Amino acid sequence: MQVETPSIEDAEYQGRVYGIMVEFEEPEPLLAAARQASAQGYTCLDAYSPFAVEGLLELIGKRDHRVAAMTLIGGLTGGITGYAMQYFAATVSYPFNIGGRPLHSAPAFIPVTFELTILFAAFFALISMLLMNGLPKPYHPVFNVPAFTRASQDRFFLCIRANDARYDPAATRAFLESLGGVGVYDVDA
Repeated sequence: MQVETPSIEDAEYQGRVYGIMVEFEEPEPLLAAARQASAQGYTCLDAYSPFAVEGLLELIGKRDHRVAAMTLIGGLTGGITGYAMQYFAATVSYPFNIGGRPLHSAPAFIPVTFELTILFAAFFALISMLLMNGLPKPYHPVFNVPAFTRASQDRFFLCIRANDARYDPAATRAFLESLGGVGVYDVDA
């Protein structure tokens, strides 16, 4: 029998523990902690830092290329739409021979095609990023930790979520305390 772990959106998850978080003053100990947590078998990890830390996403298993794929799809859609719109207008709807040029003049279609490619790619990137990140998100359980207010300034945090298969409150807390962070905090859901 497999037990399902609740997500933070579940109503019954409220009032329970979201996970345990450790705080660091520098990015290097955060990388080392993420490396050790991955080696210990933890898979439900979240890391928070005021700037991008190279290699951190790979360590916590957060390599997601869906936004890039959606941006490519948007760009292709925009390019095809721009070219098709001009082709249809110049050759089907209003076939005027102006200045002896051919009705289907591909070089004349390039500027609009390029602009629509960029426009659609930007819109697809923005909308897919917002949707895939679950934004806007005015509340997250980590906001309950008072020290987390410094996550956007000068502190680095690693959180092991309670829905991890290896999560055990006492053992996970002991593991995070052994990493030498500034503090270890329970994160209430």
